Amino acid sequence: MTTFATVLAQRLRVDPGQPLVTFYDHGTGERVELSGTTWANWVAKAASLLVEEFDLERGDRICIDLPPHWLGTVFLGAAWSAGLVVVPPPGDADPEDLAAVVCGPDSLERWADHAQEIVVLACALRPLGVRFADPVPAGVHDVGVEIWSQPDAFTPWDPPTEDDLAFVAADREVTQSQMWSEAAASTLVGGGRLLSVANPVVEPVTFSEPLTQGGSLVLVAQAEQALLEATYATERATARFPA
Repeated sequence: MTTFATVLAQRLRVDPGQPLVTFYDHGTGERVELSGTTWANWVAKAASLLVEEFDLERGDRICIDLPPHWLGTVFLGAAWSAGLVVVPPPGDADPEDLAAVVCGPDSLERWADHAQEIVVLACALRPLGVRFADPVPAGVHDVGVEIWSQPDAFTPWDPPTEDDLAFVAADREVTQSQMWSEAAASTLVGGGRLLSVANPVVEPVTFSEPLTQGGSLVLVAQAEQALLEATYATERATARFPA
């Protein structure tokens, strides 16, 4: 398993109908569950949006500036499908190093100022991935409007290889091969369920390990300590991040 495409194909062959991402927002009460098949469908649409609509190419860098959310995992998968390099959202991210950014409501104003220089995609983070209630700034693309018309399958014309960078942060660079080899060595085995309060676009291991190991991610945003134990029990989680 040396590229994202290989890992996802294996998951869909073995266990397509089981939950892959379960998202909770303790602040709003929202719960969303995506099977492997449903998640892969979202990934294909997002990858097509990035590549076919906005001409992003293998090796381009994309900042996923989203809070913990299931759409963050979708855009991780879309980026890796297309061979893009994911850059997490530090406060000093340099737009000159990026080809695109995916932002949410809280970071929209900051990135809208760069919409003439790079592709800016905005997610409302409303239930079901719907559009913003109000129009987004000029030059910004509303994911909730544009993703639905994309196809349900994606095949890159320039597929990424195991040596392509998958993730770059201030202190590390990870290739596709390194990411999936490390995930395959995880102790999360036997379809385990990982409950995490960490943002997967900052800590991609929280998603790469469940995907590779036939498990699933239970991602909790705006976590309330009093509710975490109940969520852990309800979702039959088997591990935590942080441990």
